Amino acid sequence: MPRPDKHELSTLSFNTLSVHGGNEIDKTSGAIRTPIVMANSYLLPEDPSTMDWSDTQTPSYTRNSGHNQICLQRKLAAMEGGEDAAVFATGVAALHAVFFTFLKSGDHVIVGDVTYEAVWRLFSELLPQRYNIEATFVDMGNMDAVRAAVRPNTRLIHTETIANPTTKVADIATLASIARQAGALLSVDSTFTPPPFFRPLALGADLVIHSLTKYINGHGDAMGGVVIGSKPLVQHIKADALVDLGGTISPFNAWLIMRGSVTLPLRLKQQFSSAEVIAQSLAGDKRVAYVTYPGLESHDQHALAKSQFAGKGYGAVMAFAVDGDSDMQNRFVANLKVITSAVSLGHDESLIVHVGGSGRGGSDRYPPNFQKYGHLRLSIGLEDTEDLIADITTALDATFG
Repeated sequence: MPRPDKHELSTLSFNTLSVHGGNEIDKTSGAIRTPIVMANSYLLPEDPSTMDWSDTQTPSYTRNSGHNQICLQRKLAAMEGGEDAAVFATGVAALHAVFFTFLKSGDHVIVGDVTYEAVWRLFSELLPQRYNIEATFVDMGNMDAVRAAVRPNTRLIHTETIANPTTKVADIATLASIARQAGALLSVDSTFTPPPFFRPLALGADLVIHSLTKYINGHGDAMGGVVIGSKPLVQHIKADALVDLGGTISPFNAWLIMRGSVTLPLRLKQQFSSAEVIAQSLAGDKRVAYVTYPGLESHDQHALAKSQFAGKGYGAVMAFAVDGDSDMQNRFVANLKVITSAVSLGHDESLIVHVGGSGRGGSDRYPPNFQKYGHLRLSIGLEDTEDLIADITTALDATFG
């Protein structure tokens, strides 16, 4: 049976797409997996004088487009339900590509007041100071506040589906409606909510961004980022922010992410299932000061999360703190044996990081509990659920013993 043509990817179930999407049998060797093509140049046509030297569809120079990059883009676009995708060296490069491409001096942006630190600095310092781009930071749990922030020169609304680190959930369908009425684009960082769990494009988002470093790669061994959306929007990004800014992913990282994405739906099932049990366990322990996780009924956006994510889960990242000061948080982390103290999330191993009560922009961006205790961001991996609960319980016993 021949491999599904790239135009037939939409007919495949997600599990099948995860295995076969974007993959090409190597014509030279017969290998059934797309090989790593470690080339920075490709053979030109006999008469290259009529070529478009900025073409991103036909490999000629890997900064513009390479074989592994093209295969990965094809797969990711199909997985997210988009028409096209542009992959970059990191998630931040993908985010910057969106902002660089669609914003100009004098434009206004609405951004979630709890957002990834690099995005916060881009919109609070770098873009306003260097390019006169104005930004209003808004509580993305308050749609009235978002509407009130719209100006005649608003060109973009940017949010995270589940905010890092507070786990606040954004109402994507409503944000898309507000953006349309304002004549603005809606860009969504969906790193915490990869497909098939959630697809913001289906609810009206214009562009979806992922840090491929996290869930889609899933093995903690490669970095990358992607922007997915309609072909005209993504082609604009490729022309402006890929070719002439040079944030291109390496062939090796593209290959690693392609490999990692094969098991994405299986990994998410385990991670999401464990996360719900572990969040409930933490919430029931009196030694834990607070837990914020969309799957808990105590979460402010639990009803929205349940509706928006259609019962498929609530992600695998939570924030919490033990009942004590900063030293107590550090002692708890040091007592963990299975869960690893490290930055990042979405890996095969569970990761925890202790962060103080404030970040860029000041602590008032965070809820009172975050300000009082700081927080521990916990990303659940693929370990056995009972082993993780036992590790947390043993660490709590040692910390409070």
